[in-house]
Amino acid sequence: MKPSVLGHYFEDFKKGDLIEHALSKTIFESDNNFFSLLTMNHHPVHTNIDYADKNQHGKVLVVGTLVFSIAVGITVPDISGKAIANLGYEDVKHLSPVFINDTIYCTTEVLDVRPSKSKLDRGVVYVETVAKNQNGEPVLSFRRNVLIKKQS
Repeated sequence: MKPSVLGHYFEDFKKGDLIEHALSKTIFESDNNFFSLLTMNHHPVHTNIDYADKNQHGKVLVVGTLVFSIAVGITVPDISGKAIANLGYEDVKHLSPVFINDTIYCTTEVLDVRPSKSKLDRGVVYVETVAKNQNGEPVLSFRRNVLIKKQS
């Protein structure tokens, strides 16, 4: 059996590639509670069932930055496993609410690839990731530039 490989080299990325990530994650109440505590986001729509029941969605909402963090994590084995650095995130959009027990799946499109101008051993990969729930509804999207090692 071959060992698993974490990430890809710069040369592996081609503009227009669409990656359906194998990982997925169901967001449990404990995930949302721990994340709310860790990040000091104590808004009752994330932590109080009674409050959430009486508001727009009628149930507890998962913290948006938790959904973002999970989506980034899902992409690591395919996108940034061999990264030198994430250079920047942009255009983060919360497209639909995420609730306790929703499952997150992600796809990433390679928008551009370019060799580094200053160092020959690396390049920049520009991608857009879309996270969807278990019903296939888009819930989050974001773009990022990742600095990735070349193989040779």
